[in-house]
Amino acid sequence: MKTIEKYVFGSFLSSFLLAFLVLSFVLTIGLMVQIVGFILDGVSVALVGEFAAVSFPETMQWTIPLALLVSSVLVFSRLSADSEIAAMRSCGVNLLTVMKWPCIFSLMCTVLSAWINNEIVPRGHEVRRSLKSRVSVDTGLELLESGLWIEDFPKVKIYFGSKEGNWLKDLIVMDYSDSRVDRMIRASKARVESKGRDINLDLYSMTVNPIDADHPGMARIARYQYTLKDALAEARYTKKAKDMRFFELVRQISEMRHLNQRAVEEAQADGETSPEEVKRLKKSMRQAKSKMKTELSKRFVFAMASLCFVLVGIPLGIRSQRKESTIGMAISLAVAIGYYLVVMLMLDLQKNYAIHPEFLIWLPVGVALALAARFISKNR
Repeated sequence: MKTIEKYVFGSFLSSFLLAFLVLSFVLTIGLMVQIVGFILDGVSVALVGEFAAVSFPETMQWTIPLALLVSSVLVFSRLSADSEIAAMRSCGVNLLTVMKWPCIFSLMCTVLSAWINNEIVPRGHEVRRSLKSRVSVDTGLELLESGLWIEDFPKVKIYFGSKEGNWLKDLIVMDYSDSRVDRMIRASKARVESKGRDINLDLYSMTVNPIDADHPGMARIARYQYTLKDALAEARYTKKAKDMRFFELVRQISEMRHLNQRAVEEAQADGETSPEEVKRLKKSMRQAKSKMKTELSKRFVFAMASLCFVLVGIPLGIRSQRKESTIGMAISLAVAIGYYLVVMLMLDLQKNYAIHPEFLIWLPVGVALALAARFISKNR
């Protein structure tokens, strides 16, 4: 590493560490309040410790990119204001050479962030919801999520298109309780409630195919009571998409394709199912699949923020040409808000699967890289 590169990277690294510590302290205050609340509620030390162990690293998905952005803007703004950038140019030092080690470091942080977003953050969600579930079994029904095949119940998989209170719409149950045959149960709606460790489903406009191992035909029943025995025996909760780690999420997306196709084929084969109901089922399943793909893309978009913020922050810092830290902080804040605002907008639009939010969520990454290419070319 050359002397100039070492000097610039040393300033960048020290600024990053300081910003990282300050941001980490600010973001962990809320976690400390939660931990104290759990302790006062009588939650065991082991559960609280597990919660803390995954929650503190989880804040790094925000602190790492923001610290990189702040250090990029402040350090290169100071170098520009002190005419050090101009001196480097006069000596024939290219801006890309000066940027090399901060960019390499940000790339390493991007890989680290991708691992955190796919392994640590989902684990944090899982521990928090599992903690609530173990503290109160009644939360089990509240955590049921629409548009996702739920696999946490014994010998049963459940899917439903939407939920309103205790009512589930477009319910599908894959019953594996009989080893001789797999049954598919569908209902236009169902009322769900817990009774002890069991979950009771009051099914309306139900169809079952096959009826049982000895009767391979399809049956249709106006109303039927279906019970999931010991469904809450372990006081577990249903995993949401954001609770799944990378390979779990990829596997779920792959399995959804097969299960969704079978459910649609069964609905189409049922002569009493109207075309409108089949169309509604297809729509809800496409929405669910799009939602899971959007969640997977979101994790990598958040990780790419580390690299994007450095590539945009460095030329913006040089162009500001002021020493005042307030200017640098204002620039950093504007860049971060713009990046995350677009991501949140795409997440809000994920209900409209037709626009493919799983692809549009990459828009801030593309915009950031385009701006970086333009700014860097003007400052070379």
